Amino acid sequence: MTTETKATPAPVAADERFLGELAQQLRTDSIRCSTAAGSGHPTSAMSAADLMAVLLARHLRYDWDNPGEPGNDHLIFSKGHASPLLYAMFKAAGAITDEELVTGFRRFGSRLHGHPTPALPWVDVATGSLGQGLPYGVGIALAGRRLDKLPYQVWVLCGDSEMAEGSMWEALDKASYYGLGNLTAVVDVNRLGQRGPTELEWDMAAYQRRAEAFGCTAVVIDGHDITQIDQALAAARDARRPVVVLARTVKGKGFAEIEDKNGWHGRPLPADMAQRAVDALGGERNLHVTTARPAHHDVPLRPGTAAVTLPRYAVSSKVATRKAYGDALVALGARPEVVALDGEVGNSTYAGQFAAAYPDRFFEMFIAEQQLIAAAVGLAVRGYVPFASTFAAFISRGYDFLRMAGISGANIKLCGSHAGTEIGPDGPSQMALEDLAAMRAIHGSTVLYPADATAAAALTTETAATPGIVYLRTTRGAWPVLYPAGEIFPVGGSKVLRAGHGDEVTLIGAGVTVHQCLRAADELAAGGIAVRVIDLYSVKPVDQATLADAAAATGGRLVIAEDHYPQGGLGAAVLEVLAGTGLPPRVRQCAVSGLPGSGTPGELMEAAGISASRIATAVRALVND
Repeated sequence: MTTETKATPAPVAADERFLGELAQQLRTDSIRCSTAAGSGHPTSAMSAADLMAVLLARHLRYDWDNPGEPGNDHLIFSKGHASPLLYAMFKAAGAITDEELVTGFRRFGSRLHGHPTPALPWVDVATGSLGQGLPYGVGIALAGRRLDKLPYQVWVLCGDSEMAEGSMWEALDKASYYGLGNLTAVVDVNRLGQRGPTELEWDMAAYQRRAEAFGCTAVVIDGHDITQIDQALAAARDARRPVVVLARTVKGKGFAEIEDKNGWHGRPLPADMAQRAVDALGGERNLHVTTARPAHHDVPLRPGTAAVTLPRYAVSSKVATRKAYGDALVALGARPEVVALDGEVGNSTYAGQFAAAYPDRFFEMFIAEQQLIAAAVGLAVRGYVPFASTFAAFISRGYDFLRMAGISGANIKLCGSHAGTEIGPDGPSQMALEDLAAMRAIHGSTVLYPADATAAAALTTETAATPGIVYLRTTRGAWPVLYPAGEIFPVGGSKVLRAGHGDEVTLIGAGVTVHQCLRAADELAAGGIAVRVIDLYSVKPVDQATLADAAAATGGRLVIAEDHYPQGGLGAAVLEVLAGTGLPPRVRQCAVSGLPGSGTPGELMEAAGISASRIATAVRALVND
């Protein structure tokens, strides 16, 4: 059961005069810390200072001593370059000291990074790549409205420049679709971007029409009028649909020398100018805000201990790994922390099976891959374990979100289906021949590529238990089951499927190429060449010990087969490991080197050089070299 205690009221000191003084303090502190650092974006902070002063003192419900309080509001700076303002707010709330603000901002070893990250306990997600904070807010708001059933509000400070990003409109569209009245976007329309005026400048009517066209309530205000701000934010809390507060502001507000002047984006004020600015703003202040605390809520625990019964598949039966993923995802649904999202291809990724079994924990993001990934990150902020599924090729649409999710340390799970030339006639636009390299490059990621249904089901469970960003690559076709039910597939492991004392070459595959390697091994054995076969299902991290042993046993002779371009994929993962063994490998890499077309899977794998016959040919060339 969820229990709650009463929220503390907003502080009575937060009258209009106090709010004006607080805004000036936020401006002053933004100038001080950026000038001390010699870098930063004080003018972007100054334009939004009135907005954030009113939010902090009057409307934000937050227990700064307990950032994990389930009832806390969420504050996201989508315009992450305005971090001086955020950190100045933290100082005003008593979360950090003035000394840390001034001496730590943008300094080596400090947690006050140039753009916010969860190195600070009051920051949910890393921002700074524009167009991402609002999409993250959608996921957090979804958790509150649909899952947690808690009254917290998600406040997102947005910049007008980032309103040119398509991801912002994906976010508003999905927020409207799901009726997220607990999400408020506050857009700081200060007219100036990095190199000059923004697309719409101060055309507030155009912004309003666009926001309303996406199903949101749009409120246009003077972003420096305390009363208008207060009224807009009060009306926004827990509205019937998402609210977009469009605040007309002035960049560099408060210091006439730089107000609405181009060329000051991302530039700290020189020391002498900074002092004039501080004087113009009324000098340094040390005002403290006692933010209203939310009602306390005890949320039911989601410990991940519910029993999961994985599907079982008969050896040699043909089952697509994408189907096994869907089956295993349904099994994982026994755990209430597991949620699923899909990009309108759930009948192909088989995430649709989860939607049928657990409709309250499934979120359709339609063809909006950036929002798909962002919503998963937002759900993870609230402690859920989200599985986001789409075609592997389309995950690239949201790659910057994944890069930033790595910086956030987000705990999200991705399934990319229909990978490689194996998909057949759909052609190269659908094939995802770059995904392993892309996913391996993300900070803290895990990359898995099962060869059969048993492995896919087991690795789906491993995915849920592995912290961080985990990518599971599945394939379209049905391939023979290689492993009996109950086989264990630890992350970082591999399977040696063929091995003998006289092995001359090691064949290394993952996913569909494991089957091709096994067929090649049979063909080679008939000709008197014994080979070792490894299923390297864990592409990152890789099984270093098994690879080193195999290389040593076969004199460093390796043939690596992958349904992927040669750059950065399976072959690169293997060679990176063996480079540290001191054993000079003799390697043939069978990978997709050209641009494929349409055809049958067999035709395409043959043309790409990754069929059993082409792998066998590579082995013979290596042996005879």
